[in-house]
Amino acid sequence: MGRGKIEIKRIENCSNRSVTFNKRRNGIIKKAREISVLCAADVSVVIFSSSGKMSEYSSSTLPQVLEKYHQHSGKKLWDAKHENLSAEIDRIKKENDSMQIELRHLRGEDVKSLEAIELITIEKALENGLTNVQEKKLEYLEMLKKKEKLLEEENKQLTFKLLHCLLVNLQHQQMTMDRNMRELELGFHQNDREFPSQMPMVFRMQLIQPHLQDNK
Repeated sequence: MGRGKIEIKRIENCSNRSVTFNKRRNGIIKKAREISVLCAADVSVVIFSSSGKMSEYSSSTLPQVLEKYHQHSGKKLWDAKHENLSAEIDRIKKENDSMQIELRHLRGEDVKSLEAIELITIEKALENGLTNVQEKKLEYLEMLKKKEKLLEEENKQLTFKLLHCLLVNLQHQQMTMDRNMRELELGFHQNDREFPSQMPMVFRMQLIQPHLQDNK
């Protein structure tokens, strides 16, 4: 019993749609690979899922396939803006290569093949660079000295504040001790004044106690 014909329409169920997409995408890429191997054909397949994820297969590099497409169809897949962008990328690559060569020369590499005038130019560039580095170094040292002076001044101020706090604390302790001493002295004087007035009473009690013993 053969399979029934599948109606070609959008699969509404997200899970089923994802499973179907993966299966059919893999099938298309497999067929593209097979035809490129069996028939020595140039094949390029680019697939975008509904979420924007890209899958691709190309029997040769994609730019080569696109170039063949341009030649045979006479159509361009990009406009002048993209061509200008491509030219700008090529310019930046060449500029980067040139800078890499200059950097190697400044490091003393690959200089054996250079002419005298080129070596003189490199020497001047190195001298200028050394001068700039020394000037920057002096500026940095000067900045460090200024920071050191600021830290020293801040340290002096903190030390002064600390000594002032200690002095105030000592004065407060001394005042407290003086107040306590005065209170002790006042207490002693008061006891001295009260002691004579108590003496007669003590003697009277001693005189009375023998009479009490006789009565017993």
